Amino acid sequence: MNAMKFAIPLFVALAYGPAQAQFLGSDLATFAVLGATSVTNDYPTNTSTIFGNVGVATGTSITGFTTPVTGVPTPDATGQVTGGVLHANTGVAASAQVQLDAAILSLNSLASTGALGGNINGTYAPGVYDGGAGLLTGALTLDGTGSSADVWVFRFQSTLTTAATGSSVTVVNLDNGSSAGIYWVVGSGATLNGPTFAGNVLAQTTISSDGNLTLSCGRLLSATSNVTLIGDTISAGCAGTTGSGSGGFDQGNPAAPIPEPEIYAMMAVGLGLLGWVGRRKKLKEAAAA
Repeated sequence: MNAMKFAIPLFVALAYGPAQAQFLGSDLATFAVLGATSVTNDYPTNTSTIFGNVGVATGTSITGFTTPVTGVPTPDATGQVTGGVLHANTGVAASAQVQLDAAILSLNSLASTGALGGNINGTYAPGVYDGGAGLLTGALTLDGTGSSADVWVFRFQSTLTTAATGSSVTVVNLDNGSSAGIYWVVGSGATLNGPTFAGNVLAQTTISSDGNLTLSCGRLLSATSNVTLIGDTISAGCAGTTGSGSGGFDQGNPAAPIPEPEIYAMMAVGLGLLGWVGRRKKLKEAAAA
């Protein structure tokens, strides 16, 4: 009887308990802006507002903020960074870059659920979408299922560009969004001309804006190159908050579907356990008789 009590929950857990995937590692999730070679900010000509860490690794160049101390987390005395510090090739920034590579690999390994045209607009349900070069010129609506854990992944083989006027990203039907994820995986560079955007941009090369971009929920993360800011507002969370669990489209906890062969293998294990329990019960009954 005790074995049966353990066998049934184990079978259910194996067959119906898919692992939860957190794409952004704990160090990476603290960064609103992360470059590989440099981060350039057009201050004092333009003032940016950053909620979260600003960092670079393995490069050391962060300009347009307080000059950081290489290898040492440095507060920004210019007042542009809130809830974070400057990381010029610190251990945390180096770890975040490793986690960025891992996140890109994980996101690229997901099965595609749809194709993207050259011009992205209209309404998209949660899913994984693939395209060549992406251009956002109009209104993009991400329509959730009412869950706080809906996830959208947009993958581009080359570039992503948003128009300076008329482009926008709006998220609806997301509950509180505490575990939601929006990811833009860009094979080369991303040019975000504004005025508003949402989600995490994970680009292989450069990320830049033409000025006054508002990314109120998300991050700018470059795996191999630089990030350029011109009077932009970038928030790792939403409404000036930082970290996961803030509705910042930052972690994303999608229930990753288990491939059918794995389901069959798990079912076989579960059924095997049930069969073993039943056989032992019959043997014990026969011995008692």
